[in-house]
Amino acid sequence: MTDSGQQPSPDRLTDRLEAGDHEGVMTCLDRLDAADAETRKRVLQASRDLATEHPSAFEGLSPSFVPFLTDDDRAVRLTAAKLFVTLAQTAPATVVPVVDSLAERLADAEEFYYVRARCAEALGYVAVESPADVTDPETLADLRIGLEFDEPEVKQKLAKALAHVALGDPSRLRHHVSSLAEHVDDENELIRYHLCTAIVVVGCERPEKVAGATDALQECLTDENPYVQGRAAEALGLLAASDTGVGADLDLDGVTDENSPTFLTDRVRFCRQRLGTARSGTATDGVGTIESVWDGTEDVVAEMLSSDEDECPHCGLDLSDTDLPMCPRCGIPR
Repeated sequence: MTDSGQQPSPDRLTDRLEAGDHEGVMTCLDRLDAADAETRKRVLQASRDLATEHPSAFEGLSPSFVPFLTDDDRAVRLTAAKLFVTLAQTAPATVVPVVDSLAERLADAEEFYYVRARCAEALGYVAVESPADVTDPETLADLRIGLEFDEPEVKQKLAKALAHVALGDPSRLRHHVSSLAEHVDDENELIRYHLCTAIVVVGCERPEKVAGATDALQECLTDENPYVQGRAAEALGLLAASDTGVGADLDLDGVTDENSPTFLTDRVRFCRQRLGTARSGTATDGVGTIESVWDGTEDVVAEMLSSDEDECPHCGLDLSDTDLPMCPRCGIPR
């Protein structure tokens, strides 16, 4: 794109972002309105790439990208939402000014569910650093109530966002533990993991609140996923040290075996120690703290996703041999 009005160029926009040329950025974005959908998407993708490496380039500019969240083309809306996810991960303060816009997209039942899912994810990342800006009662309700009825892909991001809300301010979810526990039997293992993680974080600060999830957590001890099992054992261990407590007869036999990952065995040992039934073994430093959850949960999620990274998250089709931007079976953007 040139100043004489040629087609917008991803390179021109990113160059101006890197140069701190806010006026030039606004000119590029204004001209982008008249471009075709594919061009708009390419420019947003280039902006997202820049946000990964140089998020500071977007300081004061995030509201300028909000109109793309309501673009006529849903692929453009999804790409814009992904841009805000990247910014929320790398520089959450830059996304604070657009929290209301992201919450509106999340609350719009008519919106494409992948767009809503990404908006929830972005809100969650912002909540870690700026909980007061995200956890108003209405947004919390949208995050929590959506677990009842939303599409699985949206529920996964809602659960992730709730875990991040807890990490930002555990007190925000202290009255919601029972309602979170209602969904720890979801068929999606990531939803189960994120919700158990949220309960653990609440329990780190207010262990007695875990009592509202005792039965559900005990069921999770038999979960097929060892990371869900581990978080459940961790939460029950936190509860065991509270005045409310959990019975010393809690059955932890058979939860681990010689093939269990360290993540699980450490948390079962932690639970036994809190129950006073620990056998000989090393201490479990780095378990049962907010810091340990924050430091370790992304690696856990990456491990859980590693076997599915080449599958369409909607229909399960193997996408490893295609560079198509959409799943050829169901048409969902990758």
